[in-house]
Amino acid sequence: MRGIGARLKSIFSGNRIDDETFEDIEDLLVEADIGAAAAMETVDQLRKERGVKSREELVLILRNRLKAYLLEGELALEPDKLNVVLVLGVNGVGKTTSIAKMASLLHKEQGIEPMLAAGDTFRAAAIDQLMLHGERLGFKVVHQHPGADPGAVVWDAIESAQAKGCSLVLADTAGRMHNKQNLVNELKKIDGIVQKRKVNGAYRKVLVIDATTGQNGLRQAEIFHEAVGLDGVILTKFDSAAKGGIILSVCRNLKIPFLYLCDGESYDSIRPFRTDEFLDALLAEN
Repeated sequence: MRGIGARLKSIFSGNRIDDETFEDIEDLLVEADIGAAAAMETVDQLRKERGVKSREELVLILRNRLKAYLLEGELALEPDKLNVVLVLGVNGVGKTTSIAKMASLLHKEQGIEPMLAAGDTFRAAAIDQLMLHGERLGFKVVHQHPGADPGAVVWDAIESAQAKGCSLVLADTAGRMHNKQNLVNELKKIDGIVQKRKVNGAYRKVLVIDATTGQNGLRQAEIFHEAVGLDGVILTKFDSAAKGGIILSVCRNLKIPFLYLCDGESYDSIRPFRTDEFLDALLAEN
């Protein structure tokens, strides 16, 4: 991720702090995908600071203001119970790969043997991809033929997990954004199926968004949150040229925490979201 610190440094050339400085900061925050409303609010707060005489001071205040928006979350699974995680997101954001990364991470860190559910039955490639990940990682994948009822796949996965004493089902879902109502209806149906199974552990709904989509990521989060209620977000392509400011926008507007950042293609390229690490990267001068 490319930090905005270098641009901030150029804005403060000569340590000047005036109206033009604040306007430049606002423009920079908008360009970083933080969102116009959050950028204006942040800069309005900066303007009220008294006695600030140096760039370093103002950047520190800016950092603290931005940190106030951020929400850092955890998946918080319940031991010795069946936990279900629905992984949501539009096509192309990296849902299936993120599921594999989460499965690998949870196996390494907590010894969990997750069961994967190929609930994106509208794309044969999604089923094949999840099956390949399962084969490589050694995890069972519950799947049906392309076009099958995704709710039935999730139901089967939960039944299988309960029968085998498995503690976690990670379920892929379709993300067809060309028809919002169909998407919402499908997700509500799957959500209802999980509720009917009376899962005794944690039930989490996690959205995957792509760092390169900018403010469109906020709109995606709004749609999925409205449909089923989100418990957390994973940001992919954090290693891209995108600045990741969409994290601030989602946290500020929807009060949904971020769980993980993904910054590569390998199974190990996932890490828990940490506010200070994110701000270090966002405000970096290189």
